[in-house]
Amino acid sequence: MKASKSAQEKLLALQALDSSLIQLEHKANNLPVAKILDEKTIAHASARDLCVAAETEKSDIKHELSKSEVDVEQVVSRIERDEKRLASGLGTPKELEQLQHELGSLAKRRAELEEIELEVMVRIEALDQRISSLSQERDALQEEVIKFSREKEAALEEITRAKNTTIGERNALAAEIEPELLAVYEKIRASADGIGAARLHAGQCQGCHLTINAADLSRITSLPDDDVVRCEECRRILVRI
Repeated sequence: MKASKSAQEKLLALQALDSSLIQLEHKANNLPVAKILDEKTIAHASARDLCVAAETEKSDIKHELSKSEVDVEQVVSRIERDEKRLASGLGTPKELEQLQHELGSLAKRRAELEEIELEVMVRIEALDQRISSLSQERDALQEEVIKFSREKEAALEEITRAKNTTIGERNALAAEIEPELLAVYEKIRASADGIGAARLHAGQCQGCHLTINAADLSRITSLPDDDVVRCEECRRILVRI
């Protein structure tokens, strides 16, 4: 295959632009801020879920507290009723004695219920503190998620601008290269990690970085300038400068 020396040299410039596009794509896919954002997003979701779980638990315990309060009110109401009956002195001695015994049982029951009520209130207080702490953590993480989202967006926008500029330069340069040579370059590049052409420098292919033996190197350097040479190892277009 034949192609002018200048066209072959333009392949190296085209390859430099293509390599820049590969690097920009890799940069976009591996932004440090993206990793931080993922970590913060996961942490925020965890804090949010824990907060919701704590709120749900608190709601359940408040129902428990309400039931406990109703139980206490009922016992207090019975105590007040029995105390009035006892104070009135109405009834037989046996009935009054039974009433006195019932009051003792009710007082004991009231103490038990109030103890339960107190324990529930303590649990609610502890949950309130936990919810407050989790809410603060959740809100702080939300602010960080917003911050790093903006940083990621700005970084991607900068990369996109660089890519668009590079693509414009590439398209203009590609239009100057002979179609047949460009087609071969594109075919090789598609199957060789994005590198279709490499420079021959100091007896070494800069595509695969392998040194060419003396006999092959002598043959290559003796070829006419418009001969398109391929590396025997990686099969990339080898541009002689």
